[in-house]
Amino acid sequence: MRQTCCEYPHAGPDLSPAGHSRPEWAYRPGVDSEPSDEVIVVGSGVAGLTTAVVLAESGRRVRVWAREPAERTTSAVAGGLWWPYRIEPEPLVGAWALASLTVYEELARRPQETGVRLVDGVHRGARLDGLGAWAGRVAGLRAVAEGLAARLPLIDMPVHLAWLRERLVEAGGVVEVREVPALAAVPAPVVVNCTGLGARSLVPDPAVRPVRGQLVVVENPGITTWFTSVEHASDASTYFMPQPGGLLLGGTAEDDDWSLRPDPATAAAIVARCAAVRPEIARARVLGHRVGLRPARDAVRLERQRLADGRVLVHNYGHGGAGITVAWGCARQAAELAFPAA
Repeated sequence: MRQTCCEYPHAGPDLSPAGHSRPEWAYRPGVDSEPSDEVIVVGSGVAGLTTAVVLAESGRRVRVWAREPAERTTSAVAGGLWWPYRIEPEPLVGAWALASLTVYEELARRPQETGVRLVDGVHRGARLDGLGAWAGRVAGLRAVAEGLAARLPLIDMPVHLAWLRERLVEAGGVVEVREVPALAAVPAPVVVNCTGLGARSLVPDPAVRPVRGQLVVVENPGITTWFTSVEHASDASTYFMPQPGGLLLGGTAEDDDWSLRPDPATAAAIVARCAAVRPEIARARVLGHRVGLRPARDAVRLERQRLADGRVLVHNYGHGGAGITVAWGCARQAAELAFPAA
């Protein structure tokens, strides 16, 4: 894995253009009056890059601005399993998730390139009647003695983020590492806000809050299936995800915890819970630790806003623990909001 015990992801971008020249196509408020296909996407996590790809491949001129490169975002340390988790509102989440599932199933034909594989596993304790209507459209999802079994996309996020960036560049997009103090300072006729937890200060939106997740990466002792078991009354969960660089063990869901430093006691508890399911995990060598802050919100904010100077600002953030799961569905809707069909 590209993350090690000494590398910590940032909670989200804090963006500011000081010291950077304007792009040659930069929007000039009060001067440019005609509609433009120029857009700046703020944020380089999975939501930002996927949105940028959708926009660029529809013919828009796209730049991504972010304080950190994609490999330093929360997306890069995610377990990578497609599944709606800690995200609302459910009626919309289902459509976004299924749209993304269709894309991931196609990308799984090229796993080494895209980082996407279809992998079997079990959600222990889950029930079909406890899921939304979307579950009926997930091929192969079925009840078993332990809970629910399925073959789902499992995404190696460092590889996938690099692939998204390459796909964006091939479509004519540009990624810039830079900072901006306010969304209104971004010089483009259309701005898309995909800043995740960074939206708390950048918008500002106090409804966005962190949900801390900690993982342990170990040498894989031969496990080829994923496993999850979530205790909704606790901030602890049990899951493991076989990725090319090791077995990812989790996890936690600690509300309003901003710490990015791995806690040794938490790590030991994670290993113990996973080893209770698969005893061979107890003997696996630890390769590293990961911490990420999920950008939680009571509901995803996916909406169009008209700024005072007439420019368009589209918000696409607050995806909680399911940013990967809804990335393509939300990206397509964000693109439609940015450039509505005539």
